[in-house]
Amino acid sequence: MSLTQTRYTISEVEARTGLSQHTLRWYERIGLMPHVDRSHSGQRRFSDADLDWLAFVGKLRATGMSVADMVRYAELVREGEHTIAERRELLERTRREVAARIAELTDALGVLDHKIGHYGGKAPCT
Repeated sequence: MSLTQTRYTISEVEARTGLSQHTLRWYERIGLMPHVDRSHSGQRRFSDADLDWLAFVGKLRATGMSVADMVRYAELVREGEHTIAERRELLERTRREVAARIAELTDALGVLDHKIGHYGGKAPCT
């Protein structure tokens, strides 16, 4: 078993995640990214754990969570286990907001399907 971890340059992370280098640097600057290791020359070296974190942040963004709440969540993670209850509440609140948006969209979809049917088209099955 190798003790070396795969490390990625910022260009490789950009290619893997679709996030621009500017966005990656901004995430680090505002505290959304945990500390990113640097090479001896100062070049950022991202780990697989960093890529996993960025994937999770992408899901949080997709929920519509505010940047401030995402940064707060990241801070809580860094603070440790004693923040689990607060992290859970933040995620539960976001989940409630997402569920409410889904309900609104489902209702809007029903209205669209009805209107499509009214114009003689067959509404797609939902």
